[in-house]
Amino acid sequence: MTTNTASIQSQASASERVKAAAAALALGAVLIFTVGFAHSTSVHNAAHDTRHTLAFPCH
Repeated sequence: MTTNTASIQSQASASERVKAAAAALALGAVLIFTVGFAHSTSVHNAAHDTRHTLAFPCH
């Protein structure tokens, strides 16, 4: 019995990694600030401690 295995190696270029990091940072910022200005009490309370950890004033 012969077993064949294929190894696929993929490296992202530096520009692709920078783009991915920028997109993740932008998405995170949008989520934090959207929740920060939400009027829903349940949404506000869900992220309350995270906002204070990041020095985001919420009240």
